[in-house]
Amino acid sequence: MKKEKKGFFSGTMGLVWAALIALGIRSFFLEPYNIPSSSMVPTLLIGDYLFISKWDYGYSRHAFPFSIPLIPGRIFADAPQRGDVVVFKTPTDNRTDFIKRVIGLPGDAIQVKAGRLHINGAIVPRAFKAKEFWTTEGGSAVYTRYVETLPNGLEHDIYEVSDTIAIVDDTPEIIVPPDHFFVMGDNRDNSQDSRFWGPVPAGNLVGKARFIFYSNNGAGWFVEFWKWHKSLRFSRFFNGIH
Repeated sequence: MKKEKKGFFSGTMGLVWAALIALGIRSFFLEPYNIPSSSMVPTLLIGDYLFISKWDYGYSRHAFPFSIPLIPGRIFADAPQRGDVVVFKTPTDNRTDFIKRVIGLPGDAIQVKAGRLHINGAIVPRAFKAKEFWTTEGGSAVYTRYVETLPNGLEHDIYEVSDTIAIVDDTPEIIVPPDHFFVMGDNRDNSQDSRFWGPVPAGNLVGKARFIFYSNNGAGWFVEFWKWHKSLRFSRFFNGIH
């Protein structure tokens, strides 16, 4: 009986230590995240699974599951760069995870006029790339893909349906407050972002999107190996995010 109790205790402690190690990795190093919407198309697709790194912007209670308040304020804080793709808690409830691109830094003046992004009064260059047919939650449409170049030289692709959609294509100028960041989805006409609920406080940042480790278009479950040829997007596996 003593050996059985000792074996049970050892097994239980092994599970506890494994859980604590997994929690530590998730909280302080890498956390998996999946893409549930099309707001970051064409950069990120529904069904992409990616890792976000936790060390880039420091740690707060949002580093932990359910935002357990184990850390007061924010420690080892650092600011994202313009163009970073970040996961954060939306300022509308400080609870829901969103993923967007950092467009505006503290002190920046951000405005969209006639569909064109302006930063500090200057229009952000974009170059036509292609016309593409795409299906999202809102239905199918022909999108225009542009390459947008941010003021720091970072280039990334965006999608636009048109430049005349109410609210998203004409906004008031917003001055980004200290310790806040203006974020937008790359799918510019189909994204809930800072155009709707304002800049994101630095304390709401969770981590930086690093790379896709798995991608499934929904045509079959992972265990349905006979459907892999039409469900798994192998070309997206281990792609970096920029």
